[in-house]
Amino acid sequence: MPQSAPSPRTRVRRLPERAHYDAATVAAIVDAAMICTVAFQIDGMVHAIPTIHWREGNHLYIHGAKASRMLKALTESEACVTIALADGLVLARSAMHHSMNYRSVVIYGRFELVTDPAHKLASLRAFIDGLYPGRWDTLRPITDKELNATGLLRIALSEAAAKVRDWGVKDDAEDLDWPVWAGVIPLRTVAGEPLTEADSVGQTVPPTRFG
Repeated sequence: MPQSAPSPRTRVRRLPERAHYDAATVAAIVDAAMICTVAFQIDGMVHAIPTIHWREGNHLYIHGAKASRMLKALTESEACVTIALADGLVLARSAMHHSMNYRSVVIYGRFELVTDPAHKLASLRAFIDGLYPGRWDTLRPITDKELNATGLLRIALSEAAAKVRDWGVKDDAEDLDWPVWAGVIPLRTVAGEPLTEADSVGQTVPPTRFG
């Protein structure tokens, strides 16, 4: 794992021992999450918008309506993308030592617009199949009009930093005999019971990456 941040603004200053700058760790966290928050400016006002994302290679992708003000702003100025996943509740013997196990990523840079139709179509396929393996080939094909109305943006993961906590309780030595439960309660995302639409011709529920 590289010991130095890719840029001064990505260097983790608070609890730097939790920092990871290697591409594999960053990519794994990006892949594990479905939603990122994109921060940017429009007319001097700061906005932070949650949106669905996916990754291909060294880029994070987002999409939206071609006329979106956000998509236009993201190609004209710098942006900051954040992702956070809660993995566990850490219960200590002292309120001040309670914590949370988590994985997070911060990405800096400027988004670029993907205009090649073949690239756009392949990326949207990767997005759908990444959530529902094999589903793309079962769907009604996207029309040229739909594809043209969709804006596709990507940002390189070259200027990114991950921060991870994945361990147990750290209590003060004098608190270890305090008679209260201490430990970690794991958290995870699972798929619930599917709710089939009444007019759905297909009755077979497709697989998802959540099982």
